[in-house]
Amino acid sequence: MKKGTKRKAAAASRKDEAASTSAEATAATTTTTAEQQQEQQQKPTKAVRKTKRSKISKPESEPEYFDEQRDLEDLWKQVFPVGTEWDQLDLLSEYKWNFSNLEGQSKVTCIPVVVAVVSPFPPSDKIGINSVQRESEEILDMKQMKMDWVPYIPLGKRGSSVERLKSQIFILSCVQRRAGLKHLKLDRVKKFEYCLPYFYHPFKEDETEQSTIVDIMYPVEPKPVVCEFDWEMDELEEFANELIAAEELSEDQKDAFKEFVREKVREGKRANREAREKRRKAREEMSQEKVAAFQNMRFYKFYPVATTDTPDVSNVKSPFINRYYGKAHQVL
Repeated sequence: MKKGTKRKAAAASRKDEAASTSAEATAATTTTTAEQQQEQQQKPTKAVRKTKRSKISKPESEPEYFDEQRDLEDLWKQVFPVGTEWDQLDLLSEYKWNFSNLEGQSKVTCIPVVVAVVSPFPPSDKIGINSVQRESEEILDMKQMKMDWVPYIPLGKRGSSVERLKSQIFILSCVQRRAGLKHLKLDRVKKFEYCLPYFYHPFKEDETEQSTIVDIMYPVEPKPVVCEFDWEMDELEEFANELIAAEELSEDQKDAFKEFVREKVREGKRANREAREKRRKAREEMSQEKVAAFQNMRFYKFYPVATTDTPDVSNVKSPFINRYYGKAHQVL
């Protein structure tokens, strides 16, 4: 027999065996299935409760956080940006600007400050009475307002005689008591509220001495005309016409108003001349020791030291004392 014939015969034999085995398996499967169905028919029927499919939980995604919307969040966007060129308005929204500092709860806090004057003599024995509500200022002796410079006695020496202490520290004291205010007239009470420590420096011109601006309060019905007039920058005729156009001044009051302003300007110029003359005479009559004392005088402005139970005042510190003293040499 040829080799090729033998291979064919062997392959055919394997196919027959496989077919026989497959048939047997099929028959066995068929027989088994029939037997199982017969057994199930013989057994009593029971109600079977279906089991719910367990859902496959999806992996939880990272939670998204959104900034809480604030009531005044877009306040700055709603305000018209006056002075900005029209073609640059969109540039204001180029960044996500944050004005949350506008939304803080406002609270008025009185911050005490102490001004120390380093001088061999009291800086002044006068007190200024001045405010925007008053037409003119008053310069009075401190004693008229029950004020004076008195020696400061340290706590550990309060039992000692003042004469023996030879204190180097003098404080501005007032003997007017709050309980006695109810017995005073309202104008007198207001004077205490408008008090400013007065200081006259013979070598420094006050800003008011150089000012060309006068305050105008022209009495007319139904309300007075309140404004400022600069005799160097403003032209009176044009100034009056602008007030008429703004309906703050009537046409029939124009001439009287102009004369009123002229008188105020004359008073302002006269006050400037008198102040300069007063300063010149004070310098001429002053001794060399006093000249040196004024030149070496120093002002220090003290703010409260930061503590855990007091507000932070670091952002409100200012060297300005008042219109008479001007600015402190150092802020502490």
